[in-house]
Amino acid sequence: MNSNDLIITKASGLKAPFSEEKLKQSLRRSGATGMVIDAIAEEVKKQLYTGMPTKKIYKLAYALLKKQSKPVAAKYKLKVAIMELGPSGYPFEKFFAALLKNNGFTVKVGEIINGHCVKHEIDVIAEKDDKLFMIECKYHHAQGIICNVKIPLYVAARFRDVDTEWSKDPGNETKFRQGWLVTNTRFSTDAVQYGTCAGLHLVGWNYPAKESLNNLVEKTGLYPLTCLNSITKKEKQLLLEQNIVLCREICNNPELLKLAHISESRFNTILGEGQTLCKGDKAD
Repeated sequence: MNSNDLIITKASGLKAPFSEEKLKQSLRRSGATGMVIDAIAEEVKKQLYTGMPTKKIYKLAYALLKKQSKPVAAKYKLKVAIMELGPSGYPFEKFFAALLKNNGFTVKVGEIINGHCVKHEIDVIAEKDDKLFMIECKYHHAQGIICNVKIPLYVAARFRDVDTEWSKDPGNETKFRQGWLVTNTRFSTDAVQYGTCAGLHLVGWNYPAKESLNNLVEKTGLYPLTCLNSITKKEKQLLLEQNIVLCREICNNPELLKLAHISESRFNTILGEGQTLCKGDKAD
């Protein structure tokens, strides 16, 4: 049987044909070389079986890639790494704010402001080029969860209340103002349809095509520290609790690693992986 005819199980529970090209594409985006990509694809195909969960396919490809290059494997695990920013949504809010700041936005995180009817805690308020944005970050800690239409309905209502109050400020009268919904998973078709119709800007995994969450990370080189393979899950959590979310923060200030009780003998290993990741270098 051709591997592309084999039916696998997606994280959502839906069945779909295995796509070797999609696997290769994801490996290619991580910076793996052609030889490594072909070798991993061949090994994955050997171990495929009917109904195999995509999560297992990912883990297998990740384990094989990790043997070749830890920095490249770190990029490959980006989606999972972002999900590891929890359990609260705050690290994800700070992470997305950092992506915006790197792109020239002025940002504020976790601000409480007055709406026309009630007060609102806004995940991120961003400004750029005389434009003002209210950004709601919807973080999910597990794969297979889709951002459904209820979320943009809620965000649009909040934005209307906030914008009514914003419009009273003489400094905001001429500014373009917009609500954003950002998620680390995918949007349902209805969510995209309603969000677009309501004038919201949507950012999710692989959406929109050229300015999706994963594309923004790859363009900026701002990878979450949870991508790092050389620190443990417990150590990552300790750093997140100290509001440290980026690999770049560690690269710029290695002393931060002491907050997770990491010994100096491991600093060079961690920094080597982090610096390669932050620079966007490709490794064999």
